[in-house]
Amino acid sequence: MSELGELEMRAKVGEVLNRWPAAGLAVGVVRNGSLQFFYGHGVADIASNTPVSEDTVFRIASITKTFTAIAVMQLWERGLVDLDAPANDYLRGYQLVPAKASFRPTLRHLLTHTAGVRAVRRPSDLFRPALGWGARVDRRTPSLAEYYRGGLRTDFEPGTKWAYSNHGFATLGQIVEDVSGLPFDRYLRERVFGPLGMNSSDLVRSERMRPRMATGYELHSDGLKAVTDYEVVPAGAGAAYSTTSDMARYVSALLGGGANEHGSILKPETLTTMFEPHYQPDPRIPGMGLGFLRDKVGGHRAIGHDGIWKGFLSDMVLAPDEGIGVLAFANTGSLNPRGAPVPVANAVLRLLLGLPDDTVRTDVPERPHVWRELCGWYSFGPGVLTDPQPRAMGAGLEVVVRGDHLTIRGQTPVPAVRRGLRLYPDSADPYAFRIDLSGLGTGTSSVVFSREPGGKVTALHLGFMPMSFQKRPNVRNPRSWVTGAFAVTTMAIAVRWHRATRRQPRA
Repeated sequence: MSELGELEMRAKVGEVLNRWPAAGLAVGVVRNGSLQFFYGHGVADIASNTPVSEDTVFRIASITKTFTAIAVMQLWERGLVDLDAPANDYLRGYQLVPAKASFRPTLRHLLTHTAGVRAVRRPSDLFRPALGWGARVDRRTPSLAEYYRGGLRTDFEPGTKWAYSNHGFATLGQIVEDVSGLPFDRYLRERVFGPLGMNSSDLVRSERMRPRMATGYELHSDGLKAVTDYEVVPAGAGAAYSTTSDMARYVSALLGGGANEHGSILKPETLTTMFEPHYQPDPRIPGMGLGFLRDKVGGHRAIGHDGIWKGFLSDMVLAPDEGIGVLAFANTGSLNPRGAPVPVANAVLRLLLGLPDDTVRTDVPERPHVWRELCGWYSFGPGVLTDPQPRAMGAGLEVVVRGDHLTIRGQTPVPAVRRGLRLYPDSADPYAFRIDLSGLGTGTSSVVFSREPGGKVTALHLGFMPMSFQKRPNVRNPRSWVTGAFAVTTMAIAVRWHRATRRQPRA
C-alpha cells in the first residue's frame, strides 16, 4: 500500500475519531491474503498506559455470530445437520418452545434471525445489566440449559419477519455442541480458530490472552470510566475475544473462499451460499445471509457484521468482489450503536473503493402525487419482547408530510425519534428513499415501500437491517388514540366549565 494511501486512511480515521472519541481503536485493512494496513490509536488500558497494537485482545461481541454460522455450516458439509430441519431435532440441553404447535423453527431460520426467538427471555431481563445476557466474571457462568431453564420461547411464525436475537445464535452454538459432542469453545478452537492460525482468539478468557486484553470504557460527564465486566452467557452470539492480527487471518479466509495460508474451514461454494440472501423481504434491499449481514456500498456488494458489548464496539466489513476487508475495534462504547468502529470501517472501505463520502442524494425530484399512499401508520407487529430494537422506535413508525417533504418518525417520547428523519427520493422508483443516519455514525440507508398487485402500499422495509413494518389502519395508530383522548378530555373540561359558568350569579 502506498504511503499516500496510508496517509489518506489515517486522515479518514482521524476525522471519525474527532466526532466519535475512543480510548483505544484498532483499524486493519486486509487485501491479497494479509493485513496490509494497521493503525492503532490510543491505549488498551488507561492505568498502565498500554498502547493499542495488532495483538491487543478486544471483545468483538456479535462478530462471534459469524464464527457460529461457520461451525453450523461445517456440520452441514459433513451431512450432520439439515438447515431446513426443525432445530429441536438437534437440541439436547433444552428445547425451543413455539407459541403455536405449527411453528417449527429450523436452523436456516435461526441463521437468518427469522426463527421468532425472542431477544429477552422474560420481562425481568429488561431490568438486568445487559438485558440479562451477562454473568458476573467472579461467578460460574450457567450452562444454556440452566439459563433457559429447559426451554426458550419463540413468538411468531418462523420465516415471516426478521427480529435480531442473541438467543437464537446461542441456540446454534448449543446445536454445534450437541451434534459434535465437543464443548462449543473447544469446537471453535479446534475447527475454526486453529486451522486459520488464530492463536489469540477464543470464546473464553484463556490465560494466553489475559495479559493483552483491552479494558472496556464508557464515556461519562467526567470522562472515561471502566465498565463492570460481564461474561456473555449466550456465548455463540457474542462471547469471542480476538486481535486485529487474528481477525485479518479470518477475513483472508472469508475473501479466499474459506481458506488462508494456514488452512481451510469451508468449501468455496459453501461460503458463497452463506453470502447470498436467505431472507429478503423486498428485492430492493440487501437482506440477510447465513450469519452475515448484507449491504450495498456505492453499488458494491458488502458482507460483514458489527458487534456491541459493554465497553466495546467492533465492525468487520468485506467487499468480496474486490477482495477487500476492513476491521475496526474500539474499547469505548455501551449497548448502543454510537461509536467509532462502524463509521471508521465504512469511511475506509469507501476510500479503498474510490467512492465519495456517504451522503443522501439531493438531485432526485420529489413525487408528491404518491405521498398520500405512503403516509400512515406502520407497525412491527405483535411480540413486545421479541426484539428491543424496533421497540426503541415506540409502538411503530409513522410517515407524514412535514413542510415540503416526507418524514419517517417513531411513536416514542424520545424527542430525536419523534422529530423523525427526512425521506430523500433516491431513484426513478417513487417508492424508494434514503435516510441520513450519520448521527448514529452509520451513513445513509435505504427505505423502500412495497405494494400489493393492486397497487396498495402494504409495508415499509429498512435497508440497514432487513426489518419490515406492516401498514395498519390509522384507527390503530396510538397517536390517534392520544389525540382522540386529548380531544375528548378537552371537550369534557369545556362542557364542565360552561355548565359551571351558567350556574354562577350574574351582575
